[in-house]
Amino acid sequence: MNADRVVKEALAAALDAKTPEAVIQDAMAVLFRNLGDRAAHLKHGALDHGQTQFFVAGGFFVTPDRKHQMLVGNTGFPPEQKRLLVPIDGGHPGRVIASGQSILLTDTRNHGAFRQYLKTARMGSAIYAPLIWDGAAHGLIIVAALAGGTLLAPDLAVLDGVAPFVTQNWLAQGGPEWLQGEYQSLLA
Repeated sequence: MNADRVVKEALAAALDAKTPEAVIQDAMAVLFRNLGDRAAHLKHGALDHGQTQFFVAGGFFVTPDRKHQMLVGNTGFPPEQKRLLVPIDGGHPGRVIASGQSILLTDTRNHGAFRQYLKTARMGSAIYAPLIWDGAAHGLIIVAALAGGTLLAPDLAVLDGVAPFVTQNWLAQGGPEWLQGEYQSLLA
């Protein structure tokens, strides 16, 4: 992977986006296609028998009532999880929001506290980067893969490099107001 090229491509996608959700979805689609060891699933024990490697990417944003994080701009998630809500303090996404720090889980089997939110499978490798504004994490971006050992420190460095620009473009597109409307429609 050429990290500089991937970061530039993701930033260009975020800048070209026409809606708040597109800022997330378009930037994350670039990372979805480019991050991770694309041969990790071939290593012995990386997948259970019968499993096929796949990736997911997207953003989770703190809902206006601060009870949940809502999935936004999802790529690779099952369609029925389009507006997945996870508890504000749930699992590793909750840790990112609480700490404002990125997390690398090269192999989730080594992290007993890992919570499965994806309906189709427990992801084996994941990276999370906070979206910071006003001094706090109001969301995060994530890339995950089914096979353990897929996402590594260089992948997290790219995610961390993209996160501040995604945040700026999300805000410029009216992301918080859009989120309010989307969340209210879920509650209706």
